[in-house]
Amino acid sequence: MIALVLRLDAPMLSFGSVMVDQHGFIDRFPGQAMLAGLFANALGWDHGDSGRLSALQDRIEYAARWDVSPQEMVDYQTVDLAQPKMQEPFWTTRGMSEKRAGGTAARGTHQRYRHFWTDGVMTVVVALKDDEDPDLLRLAQALGRPARPLFLGRKVCLPARPVLDPHSPVVSGSDVLSVLKQISVWNRDGEVCQRSADREACWPAPLGQSGIVRRVHDLRDWSNQIMTGGRERREGLIGRENQ
Repeated sequence: MIALVLRLDAPMLSFGSVMVDQHGFIDRFPGQAMLAGLFANALGWDHGDSGRLSALQDRIEYAARWDVSPQEMVDYQTVDLAQPKMQEPFWTTRGMSEKRAGGTAARGTHQRYRHFWTDGVMTVVVALKDDEDPDLLRLAQALGRPARPLFLGRKVCLPARPVLDPHSPVVSGSDVLSVLKQISVWNRDGEVCQRSADREACWPAPLGQSGIVRRVHDLRDWSNQIMTGGRERREGLIGRENQ
């Protein structure tokens, strides 16, 4: 198999998890839907391309590793819905105009808490389960020259460097976990760590027996624009082979 090597480096990263009230929690690793959205954005697809988005999401297989462990930050946000401009009709992603309904929830100051990872560096190895379009080489071209600006989770999470590995963007191996173990670990400056300790990672549940199996809910119903469904993945510590 062949795989893409991504280096996710940004002042802030957001791997969306299950929302609870006004809290936008994050997961420790990127989800299947987030990677599908990242690739689709690079390809220039829209939310209306739900069939292509769903097919791409189902084809993705990946393993991810924190090269530099991040810190968690909570951003406190408020919005005053009583402002006159907030009562005006607005446009939806469906191209239709809507207006807020009445009731107490439509007015007043609303509070939100958005969680982020900060100052982390992550390596992700991504493969596709078949040779349908788009293939990995087309994804690599799109990430190198994206149709739109890319972001890593929320739109404020802009990459600090190109997403593709600058030296070995396309590699081969028996599976995504074995490939990830062969990829160099980076430090904060994007330099290779010659000797490094084990790092936090996630990979497909069927690969290997180490780590723990965890059920995650990172699949998106692209037709209805909601998160739905779950899957199992394995999480644990891995080292780099051939250090």
